[in-house]
Amino acid sequence: MSTEAAQPSTTHLAESPSSGMQQPTRWLIFFAAIMAGFAFLSTQHTEGESYGFYSLLPALLILVVAVITKKPLESIFAGIVAGLLLLDPTNLVSGLGDLSMGVVMDETIAWIVLVCGMMGGLINMLERGGSVLSFGELLARRIKTKRGTMLTTCCLGVMVFIDDYLNSLAVSASMKNLTDRYKISREKLAFLVDSTAAPVCILVPVSTWAVYFAALLEENGAAGEGNGMSLYIDAIPYMAYGWIALLVVFLVAAGILGDFGAMKQAEQRAQAGQPIPEGSQQDGFDISGIKKTSPIVGLINFLLPMAVLVAASVYYEIDLLLGALVASMFTMVLYFWQSLLNFGQLVDSMLDGFKVMLHPIAVVCAGFMLKEVNDQLGMTPYIIDSLSPYLSKELLPALVFAAMAAVVFATGSSWGVFVVSLPIVIPMALAMDMSMPLTVGALLSASAFGSHACFFSDSTVLSSQGSGCTPMQHALTQIPYAIIGAVFSFAALLVLGFMMA
Repeated sequence: MSTEAAQPSTTHLAESPSSGMQQPTRWLIFFAAIMAGFAFLSTQHTEGESYGFYSLLPALLILVVAVITKKPLESIFAGIVAGLLLLDPTNLVSGLGDLSMGVVMDETIAWIVLVCGMMGGLINMLERGGSVLSFGELLARRIKTKRGTMLTTCCLGVMVFIDDYLNSLAVSASMKNLTDRYKISREKLAFLVDSTAAPVCILVPVSTWAVYFAALLEENGAAGEGNGMSLYIDAIPYMAYGWIALLVVFLVAAGILGDFGAMKQAEQRAQAGQPIPEGSQQDGFDISGIKKTSPIVGLINFLLPMAVLVAASVYYEIDLLLGALVASMFTMVLYFWQSLLNFGQLVDSMLDGFKVMLHPIAVVCAGFMLKEVNDQLGMTPYIIDSLSPYLSKELLPALVFAAMAAVVFATGSSWGVFVVSLPIVIPMALAMDMSMPLTVGALLSASAFGSHACFFSDSTVLSSQGSGCTPMQHALTQIPYAIIGAVFSFAALLVLGFMMA
């Protein structure tokens, strides 16, 4: 009996390595077949003509791979390779090289890399100097409930309105210890942070989003020279997704809107004593050897750099890069003067913080590479052209929101995609004599939704990085709430379109 009972186990162990080797081989064959299919489709395309429906296929492949692998960087890379094969399979390697060089040399990408890296360094200094810990302990003395912790997180997110990057990293860093204490999952923290990032930034005219889009509106004829910001401010009441997403997150934080789907599972795991999900890599900030300060001094050491960051960013015309540079130098002097960290430790903090941000930076850069591939395939014009027969003055805002939300969700580029779409949408709205503030509100709503919902957008990646979960864990728990916001936004814009037509 014992020999026979042992036999199946021995057979299983013997077959295990073989089955383990077969699994990667099957996936390799599967993806090779898909890529061969894209190469074949390129032969069916006539040069000079639109790629039509084919332009959507790389984005669809990314979604499929993301669901299978739960890895955003690998998913985006699969879409990039598929798109390049569709464009020209004979120049795949040179195409990848040219694409990489183009993205690396892009001014916007350079700004994002430096901002993310310097923000990582600044947060790391605040962590190692004990300021974040002191701030969290001070909050813990006054916040005694789970609901109070979540509402405080939302309120902090609303207060840090100048930029979604700053929001995603600073708020999550300051609230992690407190949310862990009250058994709030890291996915819930990422949702609270992300929902007060882009959705709030579009509603405040003193933000990086407002400055960028105001300039775009002037360039594309939506507003006269110097009137871009005025038009932006006029459009704020019509930015439906920003208002509704803000309402949803406060309803969730207050316990009025419950947990469901993947978020419910995450919260059940956290209540069982595991707020940090499996498979997530911690932020990497080394907080060993922190010098304890009094809570008041720690609070001042936290708030002063944040105040300098915001003030310097505003002074330099809402440039977060210059703001982060000034705040970093100020923090180094402040901490060195108090002997919290020596000069070598301060420099190491900046460098280590930059290294922690390398993966989020890689995902964001890959997203811009994907956006460039989609531009070459003509995905955005195809989607807009496909909707044109159904457009009317009344339906324009709602359909513009739906189309552009889909484009931003597929590309993860909440800013770059509008360089392509605004020259199409703005003349369309002018020709139909549609309210320009309402049209701009629909566009900014679409941008906020795409940034909020896409699993590889910059705010999603940074919120998950700062909160301590993977981008896919964050995206899957957040998407139901984002869809609720999108549905109500579409309905609101539909009603407004008929009212203002």
